[in-house]
Amino acid sequence: QVQLVESGGGLVQPGGSLRLSCAVSSGIVSSLNLAWFRQAPGKQRELVARFTIGGSTNYLDSVKGRFTISKDNAKNTLYLQMNSLKTEDTAVYYCNSVLGTWSWGQGTQVTVSS
Repeated sequence: QVQLVESGGGLVQPGGSLRLSCAVSSGIVSSLNLAWFRQAPGKQRELVARFTIGGSTNYLDSVKGRFTISKDNAKNTLYLQMNSLKTEDTAVYYCNSVLGTWSWGQGTQVTVSS
């Protein structure tokens, strides 16, 4: 069973930055089908950033140019660098496979507020 542990969230002012981390329990970070999701209060979970089979990346339109997904295979860790944060980025952020194959972790809360 793959375990996912997200961290790095917090309270940040609009325009600020955060770097989220996702520790993966097994050596599968080298897999290309990893993604970050988020769920805001009262809304459905949405895919924010992902790696594609070809090794490139895709982003939700609203975060393009501001968020960057990356990974460290040696550390079995997935990252999400978030810059120029906006209040609408406030949500709980999760990592998983693109299809949400594994059990969801607790996520990490990101709150963007002045």
